[in-house]
Amino acid sequence: MEIVIANESHFKYAQIISDTITESAKVRGTGIARRTPEYILQRLENGNAVIALEGEKFAGFCYIEVWGNKNFVANSGLIVHPDFRKQGLAKKIKKAIFELSRQKFPEAKIFGITTGLAVMKMNYELGYKPVTFSELTDDPDFWKGCQTCKNFDILTRTDKNMCLCTGMLYDPISNKTQSKKLNGKAFQRLKKMKESLFLKKKNK
Repeated sequence: MEIVIANESHFKYAQIISDTITESAKVRGTGIARRTPEYILQRLENGNAVIALEGEKFAGFCYIEVWGNKNFVANSGLIVHPDFRKQGLAKKIKKAIFELSRQKFPEAKIFGITTGLAVMKMNYELGYKPVTFSELTDDPDFWKGCQTCKNFDILTRTDKNMCLCTGMLYDPISNKTQSKKLNGKAFQRLKKMKESLFLKKKNK
């Protein structure tokens, strides 16, 4: 299994990616926005996507969308072909697209909205936190992408304040600060351990 950054050589997979997303929405019966082959082609062309392949066979996909003058990016359209599910592939794809997002847009906040508990867990493990929709991008084009979702009426009735999806956000600044705090605590614990060992040795 190979997970690579998508490019024009992967155009032939646009239709199956679109069909897999559509079929998944039907099976799950939850809100998954449809994506046309033309829409997928754009993501393949600009290098803002990863694709999983086993030889020449399509296995999975996910892409990056850029919003708010590159202040926000979303990892969207995560999908695994039915032949490759329950093998941990979704988690690998999610990690790959997250790393690509961090490389290409290191200062951007990474966000997503989902109804899937598995995706929420993956996001949490990568450092995302649940947030209200008001903390996500206010770019109207992002919310237009929800129009093909079966739950879009809920979103419009609540003036984009809530829906069945959960909003999750990775903020590189706050995560960096948190990491420093954790490193500081670890240093203090190590310091106390060394002091304790020194005192024990001295008292012997």
